Amino acid sequence: MRVLVTCVPQAGHVTPLLPLAEALARRGEDVLVASGCDVGETVTGRGLPFRAVGPSFAEWFATLAGRTRGQPGDGLPPERVEHYFVPRLFGEVGAALVLDDLLAAARDHRPDLVVFDSAMVAGPMVAAALGVPGVFHAVGVLHDPEVLELVADAVSPLWRELGLDAPRDAGLHTGTTITICPPSLDPGAAELSQVQPLRPTALPQPGAVPGLIDGLPPAPLVYLTLGTFSNSNLEVFHMLVEALAGLPVNVVATVGRDNDPASFGALPDHVRMARFVPQAELLPHCDLVVHHAGAGTAFGALAHGLPSVAVPQSAD
Repeated sequence: MRVLVTCVPQAGHVTPLLPLAEALARRGEDVLVASGCDVGETVTGRGLPFRAVGPSFAEWFATLAGRTRGQPGDGLPPERVEHYFVPRLFGEVGAALVLDDLLAAARDHRPDLVVFDSAMVAGPMVAAALGVPGVFHAVGVLHDPEVLELVADAVSPLWRELGLDAPRDAGLHTGTTITICPPSLDPGAAELSQVQPLRPTALPQPGAVPGLIDGLPPAPLVYLTLGTFSNSNLEVFHMLVEALAGLPVNVVATVGRDNDPASFGALPDHVRMARFVPQAELLPHCDLVVHHAGAGTAFGALAHGLPSVAVPQSAD
């Protein structure tokens, strides 16, 4: 079987899909991952074939910003964040930017199945255009049905370009929906007709202690992160680092690849900082996680049975 896996070009969107893609590849299926160049190294580093489609995610956001005055989403109450960003950023902008490249990749690969993440709105269009099944692979809690109706309105012209009518949910749930969210956190999933729960991956066993925590004094270990994308508010970082540094705990903080740990100045010996640490390697050694409420970090903390303090910074 030939499988096309496609997702938004962000770490938080590609990482949850890789265990399934790897499992299919191990079984002998012909798997191709298609996304923006941002995630190419992540995919090929796991031994999977990759094809770049569409521009970087920064261009997605810049395109949306160019359509409005001020910063996109400024002033929105939290309960309206998805209603704004999913139809506009992932629908009108992202789907339009990626559709032609993704369709070309699909026609070259000739998949029997298209797997797409919850924000890769062009995925179900390509599956429908090729006449093959599409599988929605959630990365967090499922979108509200009202949000999906707005997405369908936003991308209906793209469906019509392909000679198709846009389904009411933009085709996202036309086929099987794979959910990796605990049912207690996402009761709406039970209302779908074709739902397949999936454990993202086997829990890693504690191995070698990551170098970042070598030599720390005996004390509980707190992991502080605001994720790989929602980490631009350095005032929040400084506040959290200062608060945790005053407690009788060790702290490992990751500030994201776009921020510089040196900008935080001299840190106490029990506080360590880096741009990025593989979460799966660090969590087995932690006692508490302070995070941005991103799905990947939240699920990771839950999977390891760790208490967490959420400081929401984005849509999850």
